[in-house]
Amino acid sequence: MNAPIDNSAYVITPPGIATLPVEGSDKLFPIHRIYCVGRNYAEHAIEMGHDPNKEPPFFFQKNPDNVITNGTFPYPDKSSDVHYEVEMLVVLGKGGRNIPADKALDHVWGYGIGLDMTRRDLQGEAKKLGRPWEVGKAFEDSAPCSALVPASKIGHPNQGKVWLNVNGVQRQVGDLNQMIWKVPEMIEYLSGLFELQAGDVIMSGTPAGVGPIQRGDHMEGGVEGVATLDVKVV
Repeated sequence: MNAPIDNSAYVITPPGIATLPVEGSDKLFPIHRIYCVGRNYAEHAIEMGHDPNKEPPFFFQKNPDNVITNGTFPYPDKSSDVHYEVEMLVVLGKGGRNIPADKALDHVWGYGIGLDMTRRDLQGEAKKLGRPWEVGKAFEDSAPCSALVPASKIGHPNQGKVWLNVNGVQRQVGDLNQMIWKVPEMIEYLSGLFELQAGDVIMSGTPAGVGPIQRGDHMEGGVEGVATLDVKVV
């Protein structure tokens, strides 16, 4: 969702600030950037045709205004093969460069759950041509997300079930302890490539079982001890 801002200083009306709600609060978390780590669960890497033991972490981005929190996902145009990918969200309360792993969790404000919705057919075409993935990953409404929960309330989860059901049937299941690159390692690596900022969101990767959805489908997911998400495909 977007929070309004004063537009009197601009030559055109600026977009609102992209935000995420906070569980139990009327205050909002402002989003700076969204970083997504690819193939961070071994079984998912294998199902996508890759060897999880031979790859360093890699990241792509979604746009802050790709986030939606209203419980619906509009099926996008220009695609007939849209996939779900359930992931834990990690949100930063402070940034920095070259953050060491043993200090990384000090930068985490809280956690949530999100869906990295993917136009798989368009992503596949881009891969074949050696082109960027934005057309398949960073489209409108491609990041349905839950409200956030502060780390001050739940700590820093490093294990717990990650799951997604479609129309009541379990499609994805894994555990946070199966992540190849743990949260501190992701932050350390990312902060060597970018200057991280307060408001950054990291989508931490998805377990195996990704697959297509159709209009009318009902997706329910969760990260144990963190949050749940309920989304209707429209």
